[in-house]
Amino acid sequence: MDQTLVPSLFYLAVTPREGAAAAAQNPSRLAAVSPPRGATMVATKKTKKSTDNINNKLQLVMKSGKYTLGYKTVLRTLRNSKSKLVIIANNCPPLRKSEIEYYAMLAKVTVHHFHGNNVDLGTACGKYFRVCCLSIIDPGDSDIIKTTPGDQ
Repeated sequence: MDQTLVPSLFYLAVTPREGAAAAAQNPSRLAAVSPPRGATMVATKKTKKSTDNINNKLQLVMKSGKYTLGYKTVLRTLRNSKSKLVIIANNCPPLRKSEIEYYAMLAKVTVHHFHGNNVDLGTACGKYFRVCCLSIIDPGDSDIIKTTPGDQ
């Protein structure tokens, strides 16, 4: 390749042997071009926006609603039919995940698979520890149950 990508969508028309120093000395070799076909940032922004959205809703649940954190208490709320929504981190062990999904299916509760690991889920809940799964008993002022898609 004889072109190098600059962060502001400008390409330098220099060979790799000349290096960036030669390009910096001669800025007239910059050429503005459009991004390659099919290269869009829309998917990344959508994913980030959806995770921001669920993080904001989780923060509202933590302030105004009732919830339980942890595997044992999630199973307890599912057995007692108190849970309205279960959120599972993406690095939850498979056996634990399948058991929670089975109990949720029996209790007719939606399960949302969080797109971050247990550290991210704990941070989204405003905690300084890891959270593998959480059960929302009362959403409070949040509309997380209506707007969160279930991934069962």
